[in-house]
Parts: sequence; structure tokens; C-alpha cells
Amino acid sequence: MDFFTNKMSQISPMKKILAGYCLIILIGAFLLMLPIATRTGQRTSFLDCFFTATSATCVTGLIRFDTYTYWSLFGQIVILCLIQIGGIGFVTFAISIICITGAKIGMNSRYAMQESIAAPQMGGIIRMTKFIIRGSFILELGGAILLSFYFCPRLGPLKGLYFSIFHSISAFCNAGFDLMGNYTKFSSLTSVYDNWYFNIIIMALIVIGGLGFFVWKDLVDKKFKFKKYKLHTKIVVSVTIFLIVSGGLLIFIIESNNVVFEGKSLPEKILMSLFQSVTTRTAGFNTMDLASMKESSLFLMICLMLIGGSTGSTAGGIKTTTFAVLTLSIMTTFRRKKEVECFGRRLEESSLQDASCVFMMYIILCVVSSVIISSIENIPMLTSLFECVSAIATVGLTIGITPKVCVLSEFILSMLMLFGRVGSITILLAFSSNKKIKVSKLPHEKIKIG
Repeated sequence: MDFFTNKMSQISPMKKILAGYCLIILIGAFLLMLPIATRTGQRTSFLDCFFTATSATCVTGLIRFDTYTYWSLFGQIVILCLIQIGGIGFVTFAISIICITGAKIGMNSRYAMQESIAAPQMGGIIRMTKFIIRGSFILELGGAILLSFYFCPRLGPLKGLYFSIFHSISAFCNAGFDLMGNYTKFSSLTSVYDNWYFNIIIMALIVIGGLGFFVWKDLVDKKFKFKKYKLHTKIVVSVTIFLIVSGGLLIFIIESNNVVFEGKSLPEKILMSLFQSVTTRTAGFNTMDLASMKESSLFLMICLMLIGGSTGSTAGGIKTTTFAVLTLSIMTTFRRKKEVECFGRRLEESSLQDASCVFMMYIILCVVSSVIISSIENIPMLTSLFECVSAIATVGLTIGITPKVCVLSEFILSMLMLFGRVGSITILLAFSSNKKIKVSKLPHEKIKIG
């Protein structure tokens, strides 16, 4: 027993995080393979179950089968549990279980928690875990209660309540899974494009889930006093508002004369554009027919999806802070300044290095995967790129090719989803050595850039 404990303590937290997600996915896949998991009682192939479990655990929303019409109640509950574990984070879930049992939490577990939720320090990590669990439960419960006023009158009390809970958790965790196949298969939220009440609740849950746990804490502690917010919170809130507003405005302008807005009133067009901008924050729902949208709109959505939500949140993507640091570095170069500054603060030198690393890894993986899938499936590059970015940014939006792809493309999309949820830095550190960072002693030599 001591030998096993010592061996476990030698494993880096990054490897534990990666292994934890893989374990949860495999458990989910085997549960979905059971005949009881489908409505017809048929056994689903391991790869299809693995893809669905990966999509749920990585809170993506890409699906091979319509969630409502294909999976039974048991299968849907398995998917919902995977969404919840993936949304709050595997390590957060594990530590909350340890807290309930009253077992002692070691320094290694605390460090794993710090890395999992991108905490700035290890102190107070257990209190933060309790805050995340409690806050998630309250917000999801509140969302479910509000959604019940829409679903219960239409579906009855029990079914309506179940639909409310499912969609509240899926929206808050930015998962994109839905049960609207009850009306039309693979329809997402297109049947409620004109319902302001329903759309606003879903959008609110998506945005709150995508802000990040530490941003919640800062907002709760300091209320509406923007000047007192931490720099991280200021950047996240500012970039989030900018992306939602600018994204919605551009989609509205580009699609103004397109078929997706045909027969829609001005308020409905505004609501649809705003929702589509919000959902690209890695939520995966859609109220517009993506296949009918212009290529310029799809490319804009690819950019928004790639940015995604914020660090330490239920969302994916390169994150708003990465986008902000890269943008600020461009402005710093133009202003002929030596260091990146924002809101009266100077950023650490390592911030730009980390941001560049994350951005390049996402770009390389997206391009390579898109080229491969485009060649295999014989589809346009933009269509392939849309699916790959949707997978790696854990969004779940699709133009409709995911249910039709071959085994190799399905596997590539699964790996992209896992990479996107665990995080590029975590993946890199998981496969790197545990040695400390070495300071280079080699001589300097300048090169020309640009």
C-alpha cells in the first residue's frame, strides 16, 4: 500500500488531470454501450460511445446521434452526469467527494486542484472548491426553475422539470447537448428562436458559466465596483462584452439579406444574432440554420469559437485572456513600449510566452486536423475547419457533417475535444519531464522579425 501511495505521489498533477478525464470518458463510454442506454435496446459501438462520452465530458456538444430520440432516459442521465463532472472539472469533483467523506487532502491534491481551475495560489483552494460546487448548484437550480415556466406548461410537470434541469446544466456547463429532438431531430434550439424569455435564460447561463470561477468570486466580493476588480476579472469582463456585442452586430449585418432571416421581424433578427454570438463562447446551441449561413459568417464564428470563454470556467477555446494578451502585445509594439500594460498594471513576461504557445498549438492542430478531415471526407476546407475548431474549442456547433464522418475523422475530433478540455499547457506539462525550468546560459544574438 505504501509502495502504491509513493508511486502515485510521484505522478505529476498534470498527468493525474489527464488520466482523470480519460478514466471518466472510458467509464461513460462503457455505460453508454449497455443496451439499456438506447431507446431500441441495441448495443452501440465502442467508438460511437467513446465519441459521445468525450463530447459530454469535454462539454462540447458534437453528437453522432440525436440525444433525445436515440438515447434512453438512462443514457441521457449518463450524458448529463458526464456534462456535470466535465463542467465543474474532474479534480473539483474528486476533491468535493473527498471533502464529503472527511478524508485528509494532501498538498499534491491541492496543487492538482490549483492547476485544474487555474488558481493564482494554493492557499484557500478548499474554500474555493466549496464555493464552486455551491455556486454551480445554485445557478443551475435557478436556471432550471426559470426554464420550468417554459417547459412544464408544454410538456407536463415531470417531463417539463426534467427538460428544465437537463438544459440548465447543459447551458451552464457550455455543453450544447439538448433534448429538442422531442420536436425535430438535430434541431438544437431552432424551434425557440423567437422566444425572448427562453433565449435570455440560456444566454445568461452560458455567459455566467463561461466567465470563470474566480471571476464569480471577484464579482460577488466587490459587487459592481469595477475599479476594485482584479486585473484578470477586468480583462475577462471587458473582452466578453466586446466579443458578444461585436459578434452579434457583425452576424446581423452579414446575414441581414440572407435566407436565415427570411420572414423574421427586426427584434427576432436581433435576438438570433445575439444568441449566435453568445453560443460561440463554446456553448454549442444554435437558433439559426448554420448550413444556410454565409461563409463570412461561418468564418467569423470560427474566430469567436477559437477564442472561447475564460480561464478556469466551464468554457473552452484559447480563452479571452490569451486573446487579450496577444492583442495587447500588438498594441505594445505599435506604441514602442517594452512591456505589456493593461488597466494600469504591467503583465508578467511569461504571460505573452504562454499565450503565444497556446495560440500556436491550437492553430497548428486545427489546420492539420482540418486538412486531414477535408481530404478524407472530401468536403470543403471551411466546413472541415468549422468542425475541428468546434471540437478543439469544446463548442459543439456543427454544419451537419459530424454524424456522417468515418472512423478516423471521428477519432481525430475526439482527440481534439479532449485536448481542448484538458488544456494545451496541461497536456504539454503532462508529457514533459518533472525537472525544474533551466535558465539558459547561452550567449544572446538578435534576429530580424517581420
